[in-house]
Amino acid sequence: MTEGDRLVLATCGESETRELGRALGAACGGRLCVALRGALGAGKTVLVKGIAEGLGVTDHVTSPTFTFVNEYGAGGRRLTHVDLYRIESEDDLESIGWSDVVLEADVLAVEWAEHADGDLPVPRIDVELALGRGDERRVELRAHGDEACGVLARMSLRGAGCA
Repeated sequence: MTEGDRLVLATCGESETRELGRALGAACGGRLCVALRGALGAGKTVLVKGIAEGLGVTDHVTSPTFTFVNEYGAGGRRLTHVDLYRIESEDDLESIGWSDVVLEADVLAVEWAEHADGDLPVPRIDVELALGRGDERRVELRAHGDEACGVLARMSLRGAGCA
């Protein structure tokens, strides 16, 4: 289902979640923040792996749970992958250089984005991954800003997420 600034769909299994991320990455035209929310095991890192593939990144993508930030480059594009799971305060956020990360990022993928809610940049796509039965996931993408709306429109035109 698409509603201008929102796309809601379902995935079944890691491969479909990764494919959704691939479509999102391929649809990125400019700077963008992808703010990921969901329970442990909901597929946030899997989605980021797909985003990386869609951007053309060939490096092995891992969750930066203990390093906080991983960067990957491909063809002039840079994916900055941030995991805020262990961030508990504004001071913690600044201790990882959050302001610089946001300013320097091309495509910024933020896991546990709720830990930086007031400090997330626009354009942004908020992604909520909800666990379903078995391997099913309900995925809601909500755009903030013109560039983010354009990304969702390009994803819809390509039939992304039609499971």
